Amino acid sequence: MKWPFFHWLAPAMLLLGGCALEQPASARDAAARSAYVTPALWTVKDADTTIYLFGTVHVMKPGVDWFRGGVKSAFGQSDELVLEIVEPDDPNALASTVAGTALARDGVKLSDRLGAEERTRYQTAMTANGLPWQAFEMFNPWMAGMALSVQPLEKLGYKSDLGAEKILTAAARASGKKVGALETVEQQLGYFAGLPMEQQVRFLTATIEGLPDMDREFASLVAHWQGGEPEKLAVEMNESLEATPQLAQVLLIQRNANWAKWIRQRLGRPGIVFIAVGAGHLAGKDSVQDQLKALGISSERVKR
Repeated sequence: MKWPFFHWLAPAMLLLGGCALEQPASARDAAARSAYVTPALWTVKDADTTIYLFGTVHVMKPGVDWFRGGVKSAFGQSDELVLEIVEPDDPNALASTVAGTALARDGVKLSDRLGAEERTRYQTAMTANGLPWQAFEMFNPWMAGMALSVQPLEKLGYKSDLGAEKILTAAARASGKKVGALETVEQQLGYFAGLPMEQQVRFLTATIEGLPDMDREFASLVAHWQGGEPEKLAVEMNESLEATPQLAQVLLIQRNANWAKWIRQRLGRPGIVFIAVGAGHLAGKDSVQDQLKALGISSERVKR
């Protein structure tokens, strides 16, 4: 099974932090091949409103040059930046929100929700990635799944501080642009917390199953993103989407539909808006663009 698609969808995962390591040659080569292209960008327009749709990567390695060309030009023209979430300034309050949302209310230990074989794989994976599984016993499975979606990438050299949202937010604040969000941190965490326990366990086990291929598959996804190839990105995601359809419905499809409605409403006010959401939301079937089309609103890919 492919490594789960969730890391492309939820910036809240990155509340767990980041660190830096040296880029492997494969990542440097991918960046070099993409030197003359930029990530994909779309526009939605009416007579007095322009909304740019930009797919992001929530973690990045040093040296990836993406904020330029048409993307930077569109951002520069915009009056407002809109993200999935705006991270609160107080890290302690943030940590409290995450922990409080993830706490198991029924008192069942996380390990006890897993079969014997699953439990062994889980505890081995957590230990191998420097995560004390004992400290997660009080939490629901999605919390451990999120941790295992982030920590291995940190070990591979991906940094949340270099993620597209961080770069765009800093640029927006430096230029005095308004920064808004489609969701709150509580809402986004709530999507995970509201999953049925069976789906939470499946999220965790699928993440563990994908760990051996994480380096290769995430590098491939980033290369498709940086190269402006959303169609290839969608193909990479398809297996995970098909294997976990209930999760895809909650974490991807329904949110895309909600955001399309937000965009329709925002078209009622003049201005230029730059919307930046996880790249998985703008790729493949049931993307934000598809949801807009269902509402009778067309979107157009911006030419490089």
